[in-house]
Amino acid sequence: MTDWHEALRDFALSLPEAWEDHPWGDTVIKVNKKIFLFLGTEGFGVKLLSETHGHALSVTGAAPSGYGLGKAGWVSVPAAADLPDVEVLIDWVEESYRAIAPKRAIKLLDDQAQGEADQ
Repeated sequence: MTDWHEALRDFALSLPEAWEDHPWGDTVIKVNKKIFLFLGTEGFGVKLLSETHGHALSVTGAAPSGYGLGKAGWVSVPAAADLPDVEVLIDWVEESYRAIAPKRAIKLLDDQAQGEADQ
């Protein structure tokens, strides 16, 4: 496993109500039975709805995800590309999570972040 792969997986699984699944033999991270991170050895996919969508597409080889997912904001990013810093990739995973997660899970995440900020 590469550093980015492990970092994205660990971060995604740390989010409220997130869990790992393996449909079709692939690794995905879900919240509320919905995928927010496709995670493979060849790259990853996230749903981005803000200006980060364009930033992700600017990565060499990145493209709107197939099967019509690209129309909904999904971006597939290849591992072979010159990837941004892991912190940027983690921000993309959090944005994807927020686009998919139910409001109660987002509130848990915000409360967790607020608690850390208060310390």
